[in-house]
Amino acid sequence: MEKPIKHVVSLSGGKDSTAMLLRMLEEGRPVDIILFWDTGLEFDAMYRHIEKLEKYIGIPITRLKSQYDFEYLLLEHMPKRRNPELFGRKGYSWSGPRNRWCTAMLKTRIIDKYLRALSKEYTIEQYVGIAADEPERVRDFHSPLVEWGMTEADCLAYCKARGFDWDGLYDIFHRVSCWCCPLQSFDELRKLRKHFPELWAKLGEWDEKTWRTFLKKYSVKQLDIRFAFEEERLAQGIPITGKAFFDALNEKLKEGDS
Repeated sequence: MEKPIKHVVSLSGGKDSTAMLLRMLEEGRPVDIILFWDTGLEFDAMYRHIEKLEKYIGIPITRLKSQYDFEYLLLEHMPKRRNPELFGRKGYSWSGPRNRWCTAMLKTRIIDKYLRALSKEYTIEQYVGIAADEPERVRDFHSPLVEWGMTEADCLAYCKARGFDWDGLYDIFHRVSCWCCPLQSFDELRKLRKHFPELWAKLGEWDEKTWRTFLKKYSVKQLDIRFAFEEERLAQGIPITGKAFFDALNEKLKEGDS
């Protein structure tokens, strides 16, 4: 006997997945379950967006969340270590390109567990908001945005035309996922420091409590020194590139460490 089908939409809350969901509903495509994975690290505007979206579509959004919060996993959790040099160290500390534990612990495992349980009774058709200008990310699920030829810019325009603007987050950042991600660009980090000083302060607080620096070459304190130095030089019309800049920056960093 064939299992009935459940059409499951994965909703990160960003412009792409939001545009996908809205257009699917507007075209009358089946949507049975909408999954939003709450990492606990979203901007407040994202949570307001999810609530606004839920009211707009008139369909409940299922929120999934890990039993452990990010701060505990970062600073306190004691995972099994393979590297003897890390024995006894508390917390996963900051993730990196080769060890994105936060994605696994706060997103992937939570979603997979939910879908595994659901698949015992249903055949799952999953829909993911991958834009037409990032087709290399397409996997074994449906990607309506690629089918429609909607780029990231198209998705943002589509959402804004329907009254969704994330309280201006996309006017500041290119992406609006976890605010504390070490994999974001320097430009995004500069914007975080400028527009969300309270989050920047929290980032520095966590960084001082864990055993791996936020970035391989910079702690949050050192980034703060660098960004402040850049602002000083730009205000004076002095370049923030080239050997002269980095020589002067290194001196600043030495002063900050003393």
